[in-house]
Amino acid sequence: MVIKASIIGATGYAGAELVRLLSAHPQVELVGLTTQSYAGKAFWEVYPHLYGYVDLVCEEQDLPALVARSDVIFTALPHGHAMAVAREVIGEGKALVDLGADFRLRDPVVYQDWYKVEHTAAELLPRAVYGLPEIHRDEIRSARLVANPGCYPTSVILALAPLLKEGLVETGSIIIDAKSGVSGAGRGLSLNTHYCEVNESIKAYGVAVHRHTPEIEQELSALAGKKVLVSFTPHLTPMTRGILSTIYARLTRLKSTEEVLALYREFYRQEKFVRVLPAGMLPATKMVAGSNHCDIGLVVDRRTGRVVIISAIDNLIKGAAGQAVQNMNIMFGLAEDTGLYGPGVYP
Repeated sequence: MVIKASIIGATGYAGAELVRLLSAHPQVELVGLTTQSYAGKAFWEVYPHLYGYVDLVCEEQDLPALVARSDVIFTALPHGHAMAVAREVIGEGKALVDLGADFRLRDPVVYQDWYKVEHTAAELLPRAVYGLPEIHRDEIRSARLVANPGCYPTSVILALAPLLKEGLVETGSIIIDAKSGVSGAGRGLSLNTHYCEVNESIKAYGVAVHRHTPEIEQELSALAGKKVLVSFTPHLTPMTRGILSTIYARLTRLKSTEEVLALYREFYRQEKFVRVLPAGMLPATKMVAGSNHCDIGLVVDRRTGRVVIISAIDNLIKGAAGQAVQNMNIMFGLAEDTGLYGPGVYP
């Protein structure tokens, strides 16, 4: 099987990682890379590290032509821009993996409240599957429209899923302190991501209003079987890539660290990309950089009755492009780790 794949928004950071991963995928042929800024340029002129690996020329978007020659379309676009694409792709019976936010939230009213734009493809929301394979694998297999999760939600949901599924944490007690590398802000120019603004500094942003909050709450509520509200504070750190999420929650029944780790090992026993670390070993972003892994470690604080869970991902791989490829593999019946197998790059 050869899957013909195209990427809309190929020259952002997530799009470029998709190009890199798919160019090395043994069962994928890249047939189209679109961009608003670099039409007519060879992709390697935009990203020189792919010289000799990717010869495609960036093109302006001609959606009907792109869909006609593709089996799967990846959209790596700002919110609000994938809706019309999805209607065309699904209408032609092709597959879509959207790396943006347009199909992650099931309720269009919630989407409009948080993203401040009208959802113009709400009729497609019931067909969209939230693309976190470790939780929704069976639904992804038969889906034609997959909403690739956000980077912060990926790190948080995987970190909390076993405890919420077993009812072991108080759902109103969850506090999430998450830190991201600067690549999470995208490639566009911004004062907030200039070197002098970021270097030698760390700062919170989007406090109590970050747009990943409803996505996190939606998926955690589904796992818990009841409404979950979280306190979520993201931070910008002076590193290129990676997310480290530290999560605090009060246990409903006091357990030892080893007992909770045993629960996590069983929950993720068959998962290729979730590594539950041994007691005394905690995740670091360097451990997952360049890989599709999510590393999870935890400690039960018996003094306070809380569990502290720490998860680490590469925001551009498991938090974006790698997870998108993982979803494509599932949709097309391939081994899930095709084109993704292997550890990260260290140091």
